[in-house]
Amino acid sequence: MRFPGKRKSKHYFPVADHSRVSFLEGVGDARVYIVGIDHLLVDIEAWVEEAVLEELGIAKGASVLLEDATVDRVYGQLKSDGRIMGEFAGGSIGNTLHNYAVLADDQSFLLGVISRQITVGDYAFHYVRNTSSRVSLNYLHPTQGPMGRAICFITPDGERSFGISRGIMDRMPPGAAPEELIAGASALVLTAYLLRDEQAPIYAATMRAVAIAKSFGVPVVLSLGTEWLVREKREALVDLIENGVSILAGNLEEMSALTGEEDPLLAGQAALDLTDLVLLTRDRHGLYLCGWVDQEHSRETSDPLLSKSIPEYNRFEYSRAQQRRECRNPVKIFSHINPYHGGANITGNTNGAGDAALAALLHDMAANVHHRMASPTSPKHAARFLTYSSIHQICKYANRVSYEVLRRSAPRLVHAMPEREDSLEEAYWDA
Repeated sequence: MRFPGKRKSKHYFPVADHSRVSFLEGVGDARVYIVGIDHLLVDIEAWVEEAVLEELGIAKGASVLLEDATVDRVYGQLKSDGRIMGEFAGGSIGNTLHNYAVLADDQSFLLGVISRQITVGDYAFHYVRNTSSRVSLNYLHPTQGPMGRAICFITPDGERSFGISRGIMDRMPPGAAPEELIAGASALVLTAYLLRDEQAPIYAATMRAVAIAKSFGVPVVLSLGTEWLVREKREALVDLIENGVSILAGNLEEMSALTGEEDPLLAGQAALDLTDLVLLTRDRHGLYLCGWVDQEHSRETSDPLLSKSIPEYNRFEYSRAQQRRECRNPVKIFSHINPYHGGANITGNTNGAGDAALAALLHDMAANVHHRMASPTSPKHAARFLTYSSIHQICKYANRVSYEVLRRSAPRLVHAMPEREDSLEEAYWDA
């Protein structure tokens, strides 16, 4: 486990009395990992005019299921017109787990369905080839048939709309969600797409995984998908979030569809009434992190106080997030950051930026689990926290990781992040 970011800021909760801290032997062999369930897809990005969406009956910003033959035809036309900008191993959770593996240099497990027979050059081959070796694919369920494809139609205004060919992506049986693996995870990561079709086998597998995670106290992380999906499944999503989801991630449109609030801070505040921690991205306006902390463990910022729709919203942004049930006197905390370097030279395509930000948050959460196992007597663990760092510092980290994805115009990281601590001992003492 590599620890996220550099340890120079005081709001990393420095340990002054080193004599109180001890590290257990053999912690390097401890298994700290996350598990994710996803529709395994190949993402195909293409620049198109709005007329293409109208022809296919896709509302701008929506995600629509298309027949395999239709996707074949559209793909062939886009290819011949030179409109294809890239083809990537995709899927929201697949992207997140890959990025997590790059950041943490540690293991994660991906659950889902893949083609039983893989041929050099086919979509399944490229999916495996373009996924970090740190992402274990050993628990994927092999099924006869082609992998799913998602064509991301990017219109001149930068809006992303999706046409999806299912292939075999829904055919994950409930038994393919192993209890022992999920029970030992630091987090279970899901996407709302998995809940779209209640008759699909992968829906039952997902609900079983959520039940396992809940029974073993494993935090469940839910990425909201698209605004249209949230509007379509809002009632079911609210019920799931209230009863089993600890961390919620989505952009402003998705969070607004869930909460009814159009202002990002108010949307984050409303979402906290459903869950423990909210990551809200807003394209060129940066990202927000909203959470809970016990008043006893709250830490005031030393930065200037800022007021928007919530007065002095960042007052306690140097706090580490907790689950609400762990707080005797729960206080809502908020932090916001503008795009790194102003989002330098970023084109209209923001595909994968939210997944990258979520990977940074998961890295920090897993680092907290690792540190708690390595040094249970550390003052950092005087209370049970969700995160290793303050929400303000996580915003900075997530922002930086998102920038790397946007800079490359590809949904996955390819190299380790620059300027990161590699020494666990140094990271421990600085923290």
